[in-house]
Amino acid sequence: MEYLKTPPTVDELDNLLGMLGMEPRELMRKREAEYKELGLDNESLTRDQLIAAMVEHPRLIERPVAISGNRAVLGRPTERVLELV
Repeated sequence: MEYLKTPPTVDELDNLLGMLGMEPRELMRKREAEYKELGLDNESLTRDQLIAAMVEHPRLIERPVAISGNRAVLGRPTERVLELV
């Protein structure tokens, strides 16, 4: 999926986080300008607020993510993708 052109929905991203076993901040690119500009380092933000920010600003989503069936892994390092085989 080209998620920069067609961002995931809140439900899709929530489901992906579940498959990855991650919380939103773990899947965020913290060096993106939007992260600082939106104040996403604020610890009082809720999980739902962080997911909404990622949907609205998909560049914040760490990549690549590989999905196979109901399993997913963050493809960094690339060898992690082999866990899906």
